[in-house]
Amino acid sequence: MKLIEVASRKSKKLFHKLPYIIYKNDPNYVFPLVKMVEETFDPSENSFYKHGKAIRWVLVDSKGKPIGRIAAFIDHDKMHVFDQPTGNIGFFECINDHQAAKILFDTAKEWITEQGAEAMDGPANMGENYMNHGLLAWGFMQQGYGMPYNPPYYVDLFKKYGFGVYYEQYSFHIDYTRPFPERFWKIAEWVAKKPQYSFQHFEWDKTDKFVGDFCKVYEGAWQNHEHYKPIDPAELKSFIKSSKLILDPEFVYFAYCNNEPIAMFVMLPDFNQALKALGNGKLNLINIVKLLWFVKKRKFTRTRIIIMGVVEKYQRSGIESAIFYELDKKIMPRKPRYKEVELSWAGDFNPKIIDLYKATGGEHKKTHYQMRYLFDRNKPFERAQIISR
Repeated sequence: MKLIEVASRKSKKLFHKLPYIIYKNDPNYVFPLVKMVEETFDPSENSFYKHGKAIRWVLVDSKGKPIGRIAAFIDHDKMHVFDQPTGNIGFFECINDHQAAKILFDTAKEWITEQGAEAMDGPANMGENYMNHGLLAWGFMQQGYGMPYNPPYYVDLFKKYGFGVYYEQYSFHIDYTRPFPERFWKIAEWVAKKPQYSFQHFEWDKTDKFVGDFCKVYEGAWQNHEHYKPIDPAELKSFIKSSKLILDPEFVYFAYCNNEPIAMFVMLPDFNQALKALGNGKLNLINIVKLLWFVKKRKFTRTRIIIMGVVEKYQRSGIESAIFYELDKKIMPRKPRYKEVELSWAGDFNPKIIDLYKATGGEHKKTHYQMRYLFDRNKPFERAQIISR
């Protein structure tokens, strides 16, 4: 086996060939757009590189066939928020071979150690954790856009190397053809009609305003979390730009109390439904036409809630329910094509959001693991701390 740093055109092709080998017979897998993956590693396209660095490798066998890949990255703004400086790994794909996986993990560990870290988390990405974050452990179905998918044996590859489960991520699904629990709507309506509250959805020509509101809510909701780091407005704008093809402004909702932002809700049409129609993740002329046709004809039937946050002061006010009420009464009647909503993801360390998802009638459908490997093998492994209700 030979490890190659991905830097040349040839090595990039090998890197992107892995999914076609691993998932060739898996009907659940959705091939991501190669262009979008490459933009992740492009400093001119990804604002992560303003405060981080990354490297990636591909592993080939004696015949030059790719059998594994991995990326390692350091976010200098985040690595010191843990008990020990921590780096990340991601974009992991590998055949069912522990030796191949060990070579990939060892290589990433060595590079991350050189950057001054003492642990590595993964699978993760270079941005916020609501996109492509976690190792699928249960619920092997076609994933919603931004939710990672992998073969079941990946859990064994990680655990055999020595990774532990740092926390679990739960995804809940709502069948939108069935009514929400009556008690939920009674509370939601009562809160939504309070005179001090108002609601607005995102507007393209007011992007800066809503990015500012998002950052205020994000800070107010998570600043007391043990690993809080302020969100980068540039990264948020980059995400909005990259999602423009599918982002529906009416699915990005904000709640205000006396005109101050106190809650936000971001839902996306399931772009994986469109990518599945392409089949191979390549943007040739035919696939561009297919993609544009799918979006123009509004063929989406599923959505995914990627993030929902409430300023701590208002977390027991029921304002989350009120946002659902506003969406259900004012927006969804005009969009009857949507039949299913995915609520993802809720960490096992956050019982409040799990309680909310259950209150909507959501059904637990998937579990992802966020894994951690401590370089000091004698150090006690501790899971993420539970946020009190």
